[in-house]
Amino acid sequence: MANIKAAVCREFGKPLVIEDVALRAPGPGEVHVKLAACAICHSDISYIDGGWGGVLPAVYGHEAAGHVVTTGPGVTKYKAGDPVIVTLIRSCGTCPSCGTGAQVLCESPGTPEVGPITDAAGQPILGAMNVGGFAEEVVVDQSQMAHIPDDMPMDAASLLSCGVITGLGAVINTAGIRPGHSVVVIGAGGVGLNAIQGARIAGARRIIAVDMTEEKLAIAREFGATDGVLASEKSPWKKVFEITGRGADAVFVTVGAIPAYETAPRYLAAGGQVVMVGMPHSGAMASYEPVVLAALGQGMVGTKMGDVVLARDIPWLVDLYQQGRLKLDELVSGRWSLDQINEAIADTKTGAARRNVIVF
Repeated sequence: MANIKAAVCREFGKPLVIEDVALRAPGPGEVHVKLAACAICHSDISYIDGGWGGVLPAVYGHEAAGHVVTTGPGVTKYKAGDPVIVTLIRSCGTCPSCGTGAQVLCESPGTPEVGPITDAAGQPILGAMNVGGFAEEVVVDQSQMAHIPDDMPMDAASLLSCGVITGLGAVINTAGIRPGHSVVVIGAGGVGLNAIQGARIAGARRIIAVDMTEEKLAIAREFGATDGVLASEKSPWKKVFEITGRGADAVFVTVGAIPAYETAPRYLAAGGQVVMVGMPHSGAMASYEPVVLAALGQGMVGTKMGDVVLARDIPWLVDLYQQGRLKLDELVSGRWSLDQINEAIADTKTGAARRNVIVF
């Protein structure tokens, strides 16, 4: 049993509370990791604000990196001292989804109702999203991890656990973007910038960022956008048709804003598809005109965690980073201590941050 500090959510919509908690030893197939960094994702904030419900008290945070402390029975892939990333993707490896490589859609993840954390009174605390990364240490299933190089900066590495694979994976894995395609990325935040990077790496002909400010569009160009369109313009999709001559082969909605979802199909070329990345709060509804999609052979598809396969995708992303072809350090807009987590969350809510990272 390890005694650690964690940021605990005891009431939705309220500031997190830094508490001394206990973390049990790893069981079969589990790994104990001492975290060095955990980024703040908008999914964490949606949960903290009560947008998706869930069990309380809970420790959120799921975009993490650190070093293995010890392993439970049956773990052979990892050993003490290994540098790793930690993700929310927990997979059984044997269900039909896992058998086809769709680990992110595992049908038997074995997610516990409560995590390995207990408070000072001995009451259980949920390690949310299978991680509970707003804490100094975590115990997770071995399927949720991937090795990283010894010399890789941990704040940059943590971004591979969610924001990078979600945005970049949506482009490469889900949409299959190839050279010659034109894409629109709605939202130039942390995930959107990684979708833009993915389109650049895939060789897209035009990469058009759509956002509310010129500042965000300028940042998007730094990450590979060829063009920028202000979402506040009247009928911004018309600008996209002027740029490409036919609309976009794929539109990536990387924000959870309903207006973005309702207008996304307007940017499409015939045969194009909307890729739904950003996640609105539960109960939020969008509307569109099905006859248009049917007549033009267009589609809409969801993507979870960029349809990533950790063992396949993390090594080549690390390689791209080491070559200087994948920007990670540039994504980190702020480094905060655990005691500053509520300030970091507030800063993230302003929309100005690319990725705020809690460093331990």
